Amino acid sequence: MSGAPRSRRERSVFLADEAATLALGNRLAATIEPGMYVALSGNLGSGKTTLTRGLLRGLGYQGKVKSPTYTLVEPYNLSKLDLYHFDFYRFNDAQEWLDAGFRDYFEPRSVCVVEWPERAQGLLPTADLNIALSEEAGGRRVDIDAETEQGKRCLNRLPD
Repeated sequence: MSGAPRSRRERSVFLADEAATLALGNRLAATIEPGMYVALSGNLGSGKTTLTRGLLRGLGYQGKVKSPTYTLVEPYNLSKLDLYHFDFYRFNDAQEWLDAGFRDYFEPRSVCVVEWPERAQGLLPTADLNIALSEEAGGRRVDIDAETEQGKRCLNRLPD
């Protein structure tokens, strides 16, 4: 049966090492659009910050990329967008997201990448992309799920 190609909603990728995680982030950078919210889930050490580092490198950022575990947010002002890298690991209550004023960062020019989004569950907007990282066979398994039309466009453009 012919017709328009089906829109991809999910993707699963095995990443053998840190270099593969950085490369996936770099490929993701080519598809990201301003206004997106990307949720990163996974255990400590699963590669969430490494994936974000690859994303930032793909967007042209050459400076140091550090985990926002203690600062809660690291801003990156790039030519075509502002990227905010959040880490909610230390949140004890979802209300802390509101109290910190983070809602204001989720706007049309920015991309918000959030580690540990479940710590602010119920208050965050719907993620355009949910990316779950888990350990598998000495590497990582990354499962990407598009929750919005913008997320589906991004996933459809993501090179293999």
